[in-house]
Amino acid sequence: MSFFGKMFSGKKGDPAPTPSEAIQKLRDIENMLTKKQEFLEKKIEVELDTARKNGTKNKRAALQALKRKKRYEKQLTQIDGTLSTIEMQREALENANTNTAVLTTMKKASDALKAAHKDMNIDDVHEMMDDIAEQNDIANEISNAVSSAVGFGQDIDEDELEKELEELEQEELDKELLGVQPETDQLPEVPNTDLPTKAKDKEKKKAAVVEDDDDPDMKELMSWAN
Repeated sequence: MSFFGKMFSGKKGDPAPTPSEAIQKLRDIENMLTKKQEFLEKKIEVELDTARKNGTKNKRAALQALKRKKRYEKQLTQIDGTLSTIEMQREALENANTNTAVLTTMKKASDALKAAHKDMNIDDVHEMMDDIAEQNDIANEISNAVSSAVGFGQDIDEDELEKELEELEQEELDKELLGVQPETDQLPEVPNTDLPTKAKDKEKKKAAVVEDDDDPDMKELMSWAN
């Protein structure tokens, strides 16, 4: 049995994992390998520092550090390849899992649609729709009949009412134009003041009397009269 077969199948006779379970296991392995990558990268940096420090002082220690660095780099390369393989397998499983879920849902929807249409006949549906349309027409006719006025106000001549209204409007208009005032039995009071012409005559007479008083003959005549 292959490595992946042993890893995913478990014990002999155990059922194969579901796609979701296999995807989760692959993700766990990816996380583990990523952490190992980080560890190896740190180890490589340490060995490089060791080689630099001992390059002129201790050549043997520097060479040993470089050898360890090479081994770590080889392991790192292997992990990179393994991660690429696992990522591709995980993506394939995810796509397969998605397709399976979609197809399962579509199959259930198809079965539900078949069950819904099981007792339906297209001819019966058309007949039912015709019945509905006919009943709607009847309902509209009934509504129109009920809403129509029957025997209420039909004995009133609309033209006669319009003519009477026009006469009333004309009567009001005539009153406004003629300025009709309410009649009264009282006569106007006679003014107490003199009219302008009489007032002028009195003024002239007074002026004539004043002039005559200055005449000597008039004075003598007035004295004989007294």
